[in-house]
Amino acid sequence: MSIAETNTTTEVAAPKKKMCCACPETKKVRDECIVANGEEKCAALIELHKVCLRKEGFDV
Repeated sequence: MSIAETNTTTEVAAPKKKMCCACPETKKVRDECIVANGEEKCAALIELHKVCLRKEGFDV
């Protein structure tokens, strides 16, 4: 393998959706939890939503 081959970078595709429209399933559950329990008790759901957004191409 040459030096040129080892220094290649992979480009991340730009998100295909607006952030507000991405991951509606995790967003709904996260928002309901925050309203009912407060943000501090919903950290796991918040993180799951962030993971989903990252998979959609967002940098969060």
